[in-house]
Amino acid sequence: MDCPFCDHPNTHKHGRTSKGSQRFRCASCGCTFAETFDTLYYRRQVTPEQVETILQAHAEGSSLRGLSRIGKRAYGTVVSIVNSASQRAQQVHNEEIRDLDCDAVSGDEMWSFIKKTKKLLSRRVRRRRLLDWCESSSRKRLDYQCPSGQTYG
Repeated sequence: MDCPFCDHPNTHKHGRTSKGSQRFRCASCGCTFAETFDTLYYRRQVTPEQVETILQAHAEGSSLRGLSRIGKRAYGTVVSIVNSASQRAQQVHNEEIRDLDCDAVSGDEMWSFIKKTKKLLSRRVRRRRLLDWCESSSRKRLDYQCPSGQTYG
């Protein structure tokens, strides 16, 4: 196994972690690391099967809180697993398309969300604004006489 820090190929076994995974020590830089280093399972108290179940259920559309209840895991743990998986997927995606040559790109689907900008006002506020407007506009209003002879004002 190569050292993830200096890429030196000479590493030695250096005991086990509390979870039982093998630890290694680099002969060149002296750093120690576990065999799960730089994976989704590193420093997590969940089994690979549980991580797989959480990610599969999330891909199926289950809510994060629902996953934490069903899997009997903390909400923060579920969110952390999903975030780590999405970051790794983004890294893999970026590596795959880096050397891709293309002339045109077409989008198949587009999701968007438009924030509601207008807040709903209570009836009391709307009524007060209407009365204020009526009072202010009645002062400025001029008398208007229509052709039938009625006067408005």
